Amino acid sequence: MNGVIIQYFHWYYNGNLWNEFAENTEYLKSLGITAVWLPPATKCNLGTDGRGYDVYDLYDLGEFDQKGGIPTRYGTKEEYIKAIEKAHHSGIDVYADIVLNHRMGADEAEKIEVHEVDEENRNTVISDTFEVLAQTKFTFPGRKGKYSDFIWDHHCFSGIDIVRKDGEEMVGIFKIHNEYGTVWTDDVSHQFGNYDYLMGADVEYRNPGVIKEMKNWIKWYLETTKVDGLRLDALKHISSGFLKEWITYIKTELDPDCYVLGEFWKDDVKKITYFSDKMNNLISCFDVPLHYNFFKASEKGKDYDLTQLLKGSFMECKPASSVSFVENHDTQNLQALESAVQAWFKPLAYAVILLSEDAYPCIFYPDLYGAEYTDTQDGKEVKIVMPKIEALPRLLIARKQFAFGEQIKYFDDPNCIAWVRMGSDENFGCVTIISNGAESFKEINLGKRNAHLKFKDFLDHRKEEVTTDEEGKAIFHVNSCSVSVWVKSDMI
Repeated sequence: MNGVIIQYFHWYYNGNLWNEFAENTEYLKSLGITAVWLPPATKCNLGTDGRGYDVYDLYDLGEFDQKGGIPTRYGTKEEYIKAIEKAHHSGIDVYADIVLNHRMGADEAEKIEVHEVDEENRNTVISDTFEVLAQTKFTFPGRKGKYSDFIWDHHCFSGIDIVRKDGEEMVGIFKIHNEYGTVWTDDVSHQFGNYDYLMGADVEYRNPGVIKEMKNWIKWYLETTKVDGLRLDALKHISSGFLKEWITYIKTELDPDCYVLGEFWKDDVKKITYFSDKMNNLISCFDVPLHYNFFKASEKGKDYDLTQLLKGSFMECKPASSVSFVENHDTQNLQALESAVQAWFKPLAYAVILLSEDAYPCIFYPDLYGAEYTDTQDGKEVKIVMPKIEALPRLLIARKQFAFGEQIKYFDDPNCIAWVRMGSDENFGCVTIISNGAESFKEINLGKRNAHLKFKDFLDHRKEEVTTDEEGKAIFHVNSCSVSVWVKSDMI
């Protein structure tokens, strides 16, 4: 089966997401969507203004009156569970977005000892040890111990970004002193010297009590929600030793079929591969380098060499562990990792990840439905319009119906590439051809068993019909800066 994930949200989504998704599961199924990545369902520090990544209480899925109300930004726990049930009824797996790295919005302050570190090199100490007040105690008074009576305090955290000394607020990166030492854990990314700290109160995974609690919590979460997999956030900041132990626990004691997908945000495929190998292939990773190839190709236009489009990608290096995407909530306009692929190139990029044999593609909500939003940038309000990609539904159906069999690549021209999916003995697959410059063509030999066949462009970008000769050869065209997917005429 040609599986496809949809990231069913974007950063600026505003509405009851759980109910909307539940209403759309049958439509998604008709397009060939087999899995959905839903945003974090846990209660946020910012309440309904939070996106789920400013995680407060992992056990509150929109059930308790905390942080300004009962629902999360996306709805209530009851609506979340019903949406998952509806997805399963439609044959769609659900991947839950899980934030392991930090907590925000503590209920009480504690007196703790810290030292400050350099933000550009977190191994460099820039202050003596001093005593401060910090928001590091989480008691979850609205939940009153239901599901878990575990109290998070400064023994559970390694660092924090806001403290108070002599009544004055200080902002920086402060290493918390506790029984787990005065240095960061080493089994994380070494960007900025050590990238253990990202934001909020950074979870200390050298604490065995924390590890036990996180195992108890994920057992509760999987049993409560019945999700089929996990999308894990910000993995380059989390102890790989803890991750390996935790994921092994899930797969050996809870659900051997639980799919685990990680965000290990590196544009260097060697670093992603190293992480994947270190995790004993327990986890799939997003193909960040391929996204950046798409971004550069859309920026450079005809000056980009399409024969290099897959070079340095995780899909090319380790396809069984790779999840390909064109854009996500972090790369969309006005976000921290903004690298939005230009609209003209998106159909070409989606053709690559949807119709190639090695990809497990993840499509993005605004590319299917469109989106409009505003945010402030450099003190000015900016409005962004993300038009839906008109060709995307047809490309999804093409994957579902035609993207099978042996793949033969024609990556022989910097402005026009093609690849063939040979299909099965009963039916031919498809010929995909893309151009980032002028109208172009490829002469392709499909073999004598495909002689005298008639082909049409499934996307209807080209109107002519193409017929193979007695050898199975034909010339397949593509419009300027476009994509065509040629299939047997009797299959349309």
